[in-house]
Amino acid sequence: MARFAHTVTVAALDRGWFEEAAGALVDLLDASREGPGGTVVLADGRAVEGLRLLKGRHLRSGARYGEVPTAPEGAGKAGTAAEAADGPAALVSGTGDSSTTPSSVVLCAWRPSHSVEVESLVVEDGMSLKAGLRLSEPRRPRAVELSLSGHQPGGGSLYRFSGRGKADLAAWWAAVDRLPAAPPAARAPVAGRAVHRLAKARLALTPRPAEDGSWRITVALRVRGRWLLRPVGAVVLFFARGPVERGLREAAESAAREWNTALAELTPLHGEALRAEIADALVDPDGPEAL
Repeated sequence: MARFAHTVTVAALDRGWFEEAAGALVDLLDASREGPGGTVVLADGRAVEGLRLLKGRHLRSGARYGEVPTAPEGAGKAGTAAEAADGPAALVSGTGDSSTTPSSVVLCAWRPSHSVEVESLVVEDGMSLKAGLRLSEPRRPRAVELSLSGHQPGGGSLYRFSGRGKADLAAWWAAVDRLPAAPPAARAPVAGRAVHRLAKARLALTPRPAEDGSWRITVALRVRGRWLLRPVGAVVLFFARGPVERGLREAAESAAREWNTALAELTPLHGEALRAEIADALVDPDGPEAL
C-alpha cells in the first residue's frame, strides 16, 4: 500500500451563512412550478435559466430534468417551431438531433425536510457514466453522499470502475470548531473510495482550525493493488510515487485557490437580500448580481 498526503490552508466558510443560503435555495426550488414548454418557474414568475422538465411531474419522484438545448445557427424560426411542436417529450425520446440532446438528471426523491436524491447517466467519448447524489436534511445540510460508476460497453473489466464518497457535514463543523491546539478529528469527515480491477484507492479530507481562523485541510490518499496484482502494483507505485505525489499536491493547491477565490467573491447577505440574490443567480447565472 502507498500513502500520500498534502495539507493546504483555505478560508473558513461561515456555517450560519452556508445553512441560511442552503435553506433559501431549497425553499425557492420547493416553491417553483412547471411553466410553458417544461420550463421551471420560480414563485415570482421568472424561469430558471437553462433548466427544463423533460419528463414526469415537477418535484416528483421520477421527474427528469435537463438543460434547455441551444438551437443550431441557421435553424431560425423553423428550428424554434419544430422544438415547440415536439416539446420536452422529443428530448427524452431522442427523436431530434442527438447532437443537441442535453444530458439529464432524474429526481429520485424530493423531501426538503429529510433528503434530496438525484441520479444521472451520461455517455461521453464511448464511456457510460452513472452518478448518484444524496443530500441529507437539505435545509440545514448534514451529509452529502456521492456514487459514481463507469464502463465502456464491450471494453471488458479493465474499462470498468466504481466509487463512493461521503461528506459528513456535522462532523466537519465539529472538527473546525475545535481549538487550534487540539488534535485533529480521529475520523475524516470527508472520505471516498474507488475500485478498479487492478487497484483500490481511498481518499480522506481532515480539517482543523488555524490560529488565524482559516482552515488547515489534510488530503490523504491510499492506493494498493488488488489480489494477485498487489506485487505488480507495489512495483508500479514505487516508480510512480513522485508523479502521484506531485499530482496530489497540485490538485489540492488548485482546489484551495479556487475555494479561496469563490469565497472572496461571495456577498455576505442575509434574510430577504440573500434570498433575492440566490433567485437572481438562478434566473441569470451570468448577471452582475449572481452569486
